[in-house]
Amino acid sequence: MPAFTGKYYYTVDPKGRIIIPSPLRKIIFDNYSTKLFVANALFDQCLHIYPQEEWSKLEDKVRSLPKMDKDIKLFNRRVIASATECEIDRQGRVLIPSALREDADINGDIVIVGQLEKIELWNRKEWDAAVDLSGVNQQSVEEKLAGYGL
Repeated sequence: MPAFTGKYYYTVDPKGRIIIPSPLRKIIFDNYSTKLFVANALFDQCLHIYPQEEWSKLEDKVRSLPKMDKDIKLFNRRVIASATECEIDRQGRVLIPSALREDADINGDIVIVGQLEKIELWNRKEWDAAVDLSGVNQQSVEEKLAGYGL
């Protein structure tokens, strides 16, 4: 299955719609249905957009986890409970529900980021802060990633 990759700068239209960038839209139209699920991220102030088929895989994983575990409960309350089914239209637009736009401060300038099986949707300022390297211990990160073979 092709992976969602790339970083794209857009704006939210006055109706709360975003345009799925053409390379990402092509992956969706060629490999998935046009149904998408939009949900809060667990900790980051962004939204995750999953094709229905990828969302179903995530649901299957979550169903197999211990229901009484407090971290699983947090995931279910933050991510699963926020998930909303959306449809991508012929122009490649998706209406992001107002509650989710509010949760992630999605308005004005946004960044759409491919993340393999999902797409992330960020407020531009939040994205810039999330990828800021000024407080990062480069050597520590490189060593950890090298341990994973990256």
